[in-house]
Amino acid sequence: MYVCNCNGIREREVRAAIEAGATRPAEVFKACDARPQCARCVCDMKQMIDDQRDLLRYAAE
Repeated sequence: MYVCNCNGIREREVRAAIEAGATRPAEVFKACDARPQCARCVCDMKQMIDDQRDLLRYAAE
């Protein structure tokens, strides 16, 4: 599924960037060699980052 239609960034690419250490949407764009355009995807990226952070927090408990 596409997260960013403007840049053609797929969900798996966003997840890979997050797993590689991206903690902000800007870092996801950089990892994908892209720049934000309409920014509609930023909220989705933030949610994916927060979800991953929550998973790691619960796994550490």
